[in-house]
Amino acid sequence: MYVAYSLAAPLTNQPTVLTMGKFDGLHLGHQALIGTVVEHARRHGFASAVLTWEPHPNLVTRPDQELLLLSSREEKIDQIAALNPDILIIAPFTRETMATSAEQYMRQISVALPLRELWVGEDFAMGRGRTGDVSALITIGATLGFAVGTIKPVFVEGEPVSASRVRRLLGDGQVEAAVALLGRPYSMRGLVVEGDKRGRTIGFPTANLSIEAGHTLPAHGVYACVATLPDGTRHAAVTNVGVRPTFGGLQATVEAHLLDWSGDLYGQTITVEFHHRLRGEQKFSSIDDLKAQIARDVEQAHVLLRA
Repeated sequence: MYVAYSLAAPLTNQPTVLTMGKFDGLHLGHQALIGTVVEHARRHGFASAVLTWEPHPNLVTRPDQELLLLSSREEKIDQIAALNPDILIIAPFTRETMATSAEQYMRQISVALPLRELWVGEDFAMGRGRTGDVSALITIGATLGFAVGTIKPVFVEGEPVSASRVRRLLGDGQVEAAVALLGRPYSMRGLVVEGDKRGRTIGFPTANLSIEAGHTLPAHGVYACVATLPDGTRHAAVTNVGVRPTFGGLQATVEAHLLDWSGDLYGQTITVEFHHRLRGEQKFSSIDDLKAQIARDVEQAHVLLRA
């Protein structure tokens, strides 16, 4: 997959099938859309392309509203690459972009790509004032030479899958339910940095992850996870998300204790998948009580992750 960061120059001479969207978290609805593009492109011998924006458009259009993202740029690239499109465009989104009409923007895209098909969700809208809805895009496509197709929302348990729904579930600690919307466990990637090393002193050393600011964290608590190391090996882990109240912490951290593994991970980037919530965050009256509970967490994680 070729990754481009601009529409300023032609990206391919091959007729192209395109989809575009925010694609935060790449949930099942996003996967269905990109899968449709890849399938149609292969059927016709065209190139398949995905266009998304950075920063997330809501950060520009609604700067006064907090938005926690489900995936960093690197995570989004890997998630999209797994669906095998030929081209990924991560276009800049600025106030100038926000003021550009849908027709002007589609003309820019048509210069960069010989666009033949555009696939979007039924409620998709783009351009200045979000006037570029599906009906408007069909009219624009008739002028610029591309057809417009839509796919219906993906429903899980009677509700459409959406990034905001995934965020709500994670905010409640419901990581198992989030799997049904994402098609995979929710995960975070982070550089292992030095912490206060308290875990080591009580017999449960942890990898302290530096998580990109603005990334969605599951609700504070303890989780059964799977950690993937840079060498590709996967290890069961117990991960604490929170402020560690027993030690008087104030700032949320993500700390993973890898089970049946030892070594030095400082300076390495690892990925942690959240499979099960074991319990909420607790303050213990003594270090011995904390150690006993962590031992129980480890045993429960072993059982759940073997199931």
